[in-house]
Amino acid sequence: MSLESILHSATGWPGLAIIFAYSFLIAFVLPGPSEVVLAAPLELPLPAWASLTSVMLVSAVGKTAGSVLAFHIGQEVKRSGPVTRLLERSRFDVLEWSERTAVTIARRYGYVGLTLALCVPFFPDTISIYAFAVLEDDYPKFVLATFLGSLGRLVVTIGVVGGVLTFV
Repeated sequence: MSLESILHSATGWPGLAIIFAYSFLIAFVLPGPSEVVLAAPLELPLPAWASLTSVMLVSAVGKTAGSVLAFHIGQEVKRSGPVTRLLERSRFDVLEWSERTAVTIARRYGYVGLTLALCVPFFPDTISIYAFAVLEDDYPKFVLATFLGSLGRLVVTIGVVGGVLTFV
């Protein structure tokens, strides 16, 4: 049973824990869409708006926690000469790619750029998180950027889906 299928069967209050775990893993290790949490059939004893808000906040906190772990790993990788040399010798020039994309965003827009990049629905953000984790060193700003970006992505997704459904 895949993690996404578990997410799609998450109901009640334990479903929020599943959403947290899924969001944590999406930020830290899993490739995949973080927006699927919006489709979890929680059936909480709350009004629909409160249930949706709960899903969004729990997901944003989970993704932020996973991002902080990635940030910590990135800080350790920066200090590791062998890892940096291995990346430099890799046939996929990860460091050069980071320079061209994430570094450009980080230098030009800083943490606001990270926040905006994380707001783009259906775009894998694990690489952006790790790139910033290696390039930057301000934990509080990183935490705020990943939380706002994660929450913003869900808000944008709801807006896009709601707009499409309006026309259908």
